[in-house]
Amino acid sequence: MADGSNNDGDTQIPGTVHLIDLLGTMNGRHAESGQRDIVLVPSPSSDPDDPLNWTPRRKALSTVCMCVYTLMVGIASAAIYSVLVPISEETGISLNSLNQGTGYMFLFFGWGCLVWQPLALQYGKRPVYLLSMLATLATQVWAAHTTTNGQWIASKIVQGFVGAPIESLCEISVTDVYFTHERGRYIALYGLLLAGSNFFAPIIAGFIADGQGWRWVLYWCAIFNAIGFVFIFFFMEETNFVRTHIGITPDMSNITTPTKPIPGEKTSTEDPPLETPILSSHHPHRKTYLDKLKLFQKSDLQKPNELKGMMTRPLTFLTFPVIFYAGFSYGSNLVWFNVLNATASLILNGTYGFSASIVGVCYVSPLIGVAVGAAYTGWLGDAFIVRKARKNNGIMESEHRLWLFVPSLVLIPFGLILWGVGSAHHAHWFGPVFAMGVIGMTNTVGLQLSVAYCIDSYRALSGEAIITVILVRNTMSFAIGYGITPWVEGMGLQNCFITAAFVGLAQVCTVFVMIKYGKRLREMNFSRYKGYVDEMAKSGMVH
Repeated sequence: MADGSNNDGDTQIPGTVHLIDLLGTMNGRHAESGQRDIVLVPSPSSDPDDPLNWTPRRKALSTVCMCVYTLMVGIASAAIYSVLVPISEETGISLNSLNQGTGYMFLFFGWGCLVWQPLALQYGKRPVYLLSMLATLATQVWAAHTTTNGQWIASKIVQGFVGAPIESLCEISVTDVYFTHERGRYIALYGLLLAGSNFFAPIIAGFIADGQGWRWVLYWCAIFNAIGFVFIFFFMEETNFVRTHIGITPDMSNITTPTKPIPGEKTSTEDPPLETPILSSHHPHRKTYLDKLKLFQKSDLQKPNELKGMMTRPLTFLTFPVIFYAGFSYGSNLVWFNVLNATASLILNGTYGFSASIVGVCYVSPLIGVAVGAAYTGWLGDAFIVRKARKNNGIMESEHRLWLFVPSLVLIPFGLILWGVGSAHHAHWFGPVFAMGVIGMTNTVGLQLSVAYCIDSYRALSGEAIITVILVRNTMSFAIGYGITPWVEGMGLQNCFITAAFVGLAQVCTVFVMIKYGKRLREMNFSRYKGYVDEMAKSGMVH
């Protein structure tokens, strides 16, 4: 599509979508089951191999492959949390260096997206997923044989770089396959696997270390990635799809807000130009299984090379207030996960005397919290935005989803105070463990809603805009990794986490600023947005 709104709905404001056909007068394709008044946004093409046209089974298999990748690479990134002390004792690598390596890993998880995301959009997501898993496997074997600080930090930097697709590519794989009214639940599923893997890994790692030694924690991560590589090789197919749009930029004067029909008056069935179907750029045909196994698709190899633009535009997108806020929101929620991990050993082992394996078992609590958060923002969240759109004359604003942050106003301060202040006063162990679940839930809520807000606002640019979000998020995460230890040591658990609770509350309150002014900010940036979309459309790179 060549204009700034053809893929997003009925207005020139990106993120404002005509989602509900209240009068039944729109000619665009609608949902085939359930609520048939929901308009399919974006409009699928006529090609049966367009991911938007895939059968439910084919879509489900694609989602399973994405989940397998997220789980395997995610476990490899977090498995060492509960075995840092044994690693330090046997190798002589200081705990400070081990934690620094983890910090650098997460920093490169973010900045590596500047390389991997453009490569995936240009040449295909399937080869990037496969290469990422294979390289992650190698880093796990390497890390198991490190003996110096420099080797450890280098292995973590490389692991972060090669694992970067887990941060930004999976969300775009979801938007390739699912429509606006249903993508929330699948982004939430991704969030469940991403955050859940980080909480699940320390559980199994503690028992593996007790039974086989810490090196086997890394070996098992390598084995998991090998299994995932084989599964993805045979079952994941490419979701990149080159689109062209026949039509002109819609004129806002032709778009009216739907109203109830007056008795006896004929209802107009004229639709704005953007309802013109999207056609694929190649003759529709069904792929064979061997076609799906190819590392590169012919359509991707024929596209003009836009790697330079795709590597630089995410930095430019920092000047889009909505995109920057999505990154800030994501990062602000993630830092409490980092604070939790950084203080878990201090509190659970130091204050309560838990062994390494029991500390790992405590991570069942945030794992449950992550599942609750995913269900809330995903399935309930999708139903919520549909309901909001019905009340808004069928129009969905991307800010509608931000109302789901309201419970975090209470949960974030509550969880942080219960975790830090409760531990400082030696409250029963159930209190801090329950707080872990609350923090895990708010982390997932922040992940899903922030990513969905960015994608809902600028879907045509989402493949690159999500890089900007991750850059902001991971830079904040890297910074807090250096600050949390002196913060706790300088103020003590009680004062540190009381301060953290108020900081968290202030951060969540910023959501009301975006709810009020977000649409105006999107409208102010429309000309720039349209310029970028037109530039990408000419080379077939519009997502």
